[in-house]
Amino acid sequence: MPPEELPPLPALTRAEGELIDRYLEAADLLGRINPARHGDTYRALRAAQALVRTAAALRDALALMHGRGERELYGGTLTHALRVLDGERRTARVALPPDVVG
Repeated sequence: MPPEELPPLPALTRAEGELIDRYLEAADLLGRINPARHGDTYRALRAAQALVRTAAALRDALALMHGRGERELYGGTLTHALRVLDGERRTARVALPPDVVG
């Protein structure tokens, strides 16, 4: 059985696509650093080091958009792109896990 086809991404400028990619990359790295989640310090350290580079790339994407006169982030379109790229799952790792009363 072929895998389920993902919905198409909305039309984005190259800079918007870069913004979305770098945002999700930063979210993935923050999820690895999240101290509320189980993991080792070396993995978190490596993610923190990579986050510096990713933050710079995210800044550059936004600076490019601003420099081109793209003054507004279109939340609906960008939200759609984030959902297609599994953004809900990827950004959920940044949040605190549910409080388990036991």
